[in-house]
Amino acid sequence: MNAGRQCTAMRGAQTGATLIVGLVLLLVLTIVGISGMNTATMEITMAGNTQFQQDAFQEAEDGIDIAIGTRAYSTDAPRTVDWLGNADYDRRAVTTYRINTPAFGSSAGADGGLEAFHFDIVSAGRGPRNATAVHNQSFYVVGRAL
Repeated sequence: MNAGRQCTAMRGAQTGATLIVGLVLLLVLTIVGISGMNTATMEITMAGNTQFQQDAFQEAEDGIDIAIGTRAYSTDAPRTVDWLGNADYDRRAVTTYRINTPAFGSSAGADGGLEAFHFDIVSAGRGPRNATAVHNQSFYVVGRAL
C-alpha cells in the first residue's frame, strides 16, 4: 500500500511544464512553417516574372526575324510591321534605312558596282503582365549601286 501513496504524491507534484514546453515548440514550428511558405511563394513569383521577361525577349527577337525574313525594308522610308498576337503577347518591328556604302570589292567602278545598304531594326516585344523587351539590330543588304 505504500507504493500507491507514493504514486499519488508524485501526481500532485506535477505543474504542467511539459504542456508549456510542448506549446512553445509548436509555436516555433508554426512560425518556421509560415516563413517557409512565404519564401516559397516569393520564389514562385520571381520565377514567373523571369519567365514573363523571357517571353517578351523572345517576342522582340521574333519581330526582328520576321522583319528580315519577310524583307520588310526599303530605302525610301522607314517600314513598320506590327504583328498583333493575343492579349499577352505582341511584337512590333520598325526597319529604317541608314546609309549605303559606296561601291566596293572587285566589281567596283564607275559602271555601277555593288553597294551595301545599311538598315537598322528596332523591335519591341511584350509578354504577360506588361513585361517588355526592346532589341536593336543592324544588317546590310548587298545590291547594285543606285
